Amino acid sequence: MRAMKTRLFHRIATGLALATAIAAPAQANEQTLEAAFDTALGTDLRAPRNYNPDYSNPLEQKVALLANGEEGRIGVAAIDLSSGHEIAILGNQRFPMASTSKIAIAATFLDGVDKGKLSLTSEYPLMIPVSSKPFSSKVAPVRKGQYLSARRLMELMLTRSSNSATDALLAALGGPDVVSKWVHSKTGITDFQLSRDIATLVRDDGEIDPVAQIDPRDSATPLAMVQLLKGLYQGEWLSEKSRRFLIDTMEQCRTGRRRIPALMPEDVTIAHKTGSLHNTSSDIGILTAPNGKSYAVAIYVTGQGTRANREAKIAHIARAIYDGYSKPTTHWVNAEY
Repeated sequence: MRAMKTRLFHRIATGLALATAIAAPAQANEQTLEAAFDTALGTDLRAPRNYNPDYSNPLEQKVALLANGEEGRIGVAAIDLSSGHEIAILGNQRFPMASTSKIAIAATFLDGVDKGKLSLTSEYPLMIPVSSKPFSSKVAPVRKGQYLSARRLMELMLTRSSNSATDALLAALGGPDVVSKWVHSKTGITDFQLSRDIATLVRDDGEIDPVAQIDPRDSATPLAMVQLLKGLYQGEWLSEKSRRFLIDTMEQCRTGRRRIPALMPEDVTIAHKTGSLHNTSSDIGILTAPNGKSYAVAIYVTGQGTRANREAKIAHIARAIYDGYSKPTTHWVNAEY
């Protein structure tokens, strides 16, 4: 039903745009098309222009060009953790977190460890999905599997993106709402919402096309995610032991080789976490240059025709950010500092 409504709304928006094309100049037509689309589908502006005077430096302008959203919304945010310099393209717009939320789940659990409420040596059962029809229940059924230590579950969650391991840790925490509350109260980040366990999220995937509509459930903004990465990396919310365990584990990530790592120089250290759902691919993490400088990056890509195309977008955007921060031009330095 939702898919049918989405197609109907798309036809309405397209029809309004075509009608306007007859009576208005090209620039007005483009603005009306966006307004019609956004009104019909309840979205914000979907894509940056090829040039925007608000992009105040060459790096942001280059990333904006790479993040052209003609084939789907693309959100990007990055922070130079040495200087604090931040860039963003659709940085305040919500995107599906998919498995990038697993960093927040890990952080919530590790904070419990720091407080003595939880332990990495405690064992919990894998939560194995049980076959069920999409949307047939509020929460997808699961069964208990093998018991593993929380340390091992977290390693599986972050390095191989195991959904069963993730749901084991979520169950131990008390559910997705606990993670959202931790992010909101502990970090002060509000543009983050984890609504469902992974079994339910995956079972019901495809209900909403992220290219055409923004679903607030299980979503965050790119800026929220780089702020989360920044605080975790700089030790604002976790003990040094927990912080080091989290970053070291993220550095062992085995998924997303065609995403952030694809075009990076071999001497760059990458601690990251990927995410994938219907028509959306993402990758967020910390890039550390040989000189020790680090950059937090969050890239969310929807549409683009294929998963391979989305991954290529992520790879090229990530490399542009790294080069822009690690090899700034004179114009870049003068413009910002």
